[in-house]
Amino acid sequence: MGKFDLNGGIKKFGAASLAALVLFAGGTCGSYLATRYTVSGGGIEKAESPQGAAAASTDSEYAQRNPYVDIVKKSSPAVVNIDVETMVTQQPMVNPFKGDPFFEEFFGDNFFGQQGGRARKVPVRGKGSGFIVSKEGYILTNNHVVEDADKIKVTLLDGRMFDAKKVGQDPTFDLAVIQVKAKDLPFLPLGDSSVTQVGEQVVAIGNPHGFENTVTAGIISAKNRTLQAPGVNFQGFLQTDAAINPGNSGGPLIDLNGNVIGINTAIVPYAQGIGFAIPVNMAKQIMDDLIKHGEVRRGWLGATVQQLTPSLVEAYKIPVKEGSIIADIQKNSPADTYGLKRGDVIVKVGDSVIKNSEDVVFAVRNKLAGEIVPFEIYRDGKKMTIEVKLGDIDSVKGAKRQTTGRRPRAGEAPEESTKRGISVVKNSEELAKEYNISETEGVVVTRVAPGSQGQNLGLRRGDVILEVNRIKMDSIADWERAMANEKAALGLLVSRRGQTLFISVGE
Repeated sequence: MGKFDLNGGIKKFGAASLAALVLFAGGTCGSYLATRYTVSGGGIEKAESPQGAAAASTDSEYAQRNPYVDIVKKSSPAVVNIDVETMVTQQPMVNPFKGDPFFEEFFGDNFFGQQGGRARKVPVRGKGSGFIVSKEGYILTNNHVVEDADKIKVTLLDGRMFDAKKVGQDPTFDLAVIQVKAKDLPFLPLGDSSVTQVGEQVVAIGNPHGFENTVTAGIISAKNRTLQAPGVNFQGFLQTDAAINPGNSGGPLIDLNGNVIGINTAIVPYAQGIGFAIPVNMAKQIMDDLIKHGEVRRGWLGATVQQLTPSLVEAYKIPVKEGSIIADIQKNSPADTYGLKRGDVIVKVGDSVIKNSEDVVFAVRNKLAGEIVPFEIYRDGKKMTIEVKLGDIDSVKGAKRQTTGRRPRAGEAPEESTKRGISVVKNSEELAKEYNISETEGVVVTRVAPGSQGQNLGLRRGDVILEVNRIKMDSIADWERAMANEKAALGLLVSRRGQTLFISVGE
């Protein structure tokens, strides 16, 4: 083995290390310059900051993961807080000690605020929501928010406050248009509620309980919901689980494209995650009339329609799966005069194909009073066309009596029969008086067992069952025969508070 040259080894190692260092420094410098500058045909140009590119990428990914953030930023400025003041007459409180010298000395009229026994005007304040729909300052909200208001004040997200005036109101669909005069107003685009799908994500913005510009999110839980309550009978609601509370009324329900698809209107106070919104397509039509005329000039049919459900199709042997069934017809209405009947299934109105009850409302709503419209229907399995001359909605006078049922007095109840958890008695004039109901035909529900099929159907004590699977209920025997087959689909025609409706359940 030869003698090792220490000096030569050190020199070679140092040269190699120096070369490696030069290469590393050059690479680092080159990478830095490459990120800061690019070479093009015009020479050397400064490149985009890598930090900015990373930030842009992060923002993009964040927006994809959190679509609500961008929607809220764009939509919130156009959602307004509405404060109303209504002057009401306050009647004086009666002094229970009037005429008693001893008590009047301590509890005189002033103690009870009677001020000489005169009634006085006092302000009652309320809150709601709305949203701007045009640069002209038109605001869409619920009619019940501003209905009797003497003063209306609107507050924007940026803090600006304006006095608003009423442009028009429509109690039928609980919609109203108000207006403020201002410049540079943000406004929300209106979408198409007909293409909205169940399960679609939505955002609700409003002022619940005075908490301004509160945002909640959820999905469309159902479409074409019917809401029945005293003074309210509306078909076609969108149902959502996006949290809606008192004060949200009139606020927008927004899809992930940032378009308004509904107007938040009602809640079920004893439930969680059940709210209702008016479809924006209906609101568009009503809003246009309110702005142009200050009122809604719609054709009037005088029929209440319901969704055609699979169980109803089976129970009533209906030959079509899509359409809308007439649940009730107002006496002396155009529907009554021209021959439409309860139980008819509407499949076409004019040129409009009917798939659900909302389609009927839209189709009639688009017609003018006095227009002759063909209704294509199925009656007892047969297809036919009936022409109806629509009336004027303004000619509607009065409303059906709102009633509540109560149990008859002890010892007065007639023979009772219970099937599927539904207890009924034969109706009569005497029984109708006892239950305070308008019908004298059919059988009256006296009790519904918890957890029974009757409860699943939503039957209530005081409901009058007029038909079971198209069989009239003229006696308890009719009821027992119709309910004998417990495996058959069930379709009931029920009168509730003076209005008839179909309810059904499958096998």
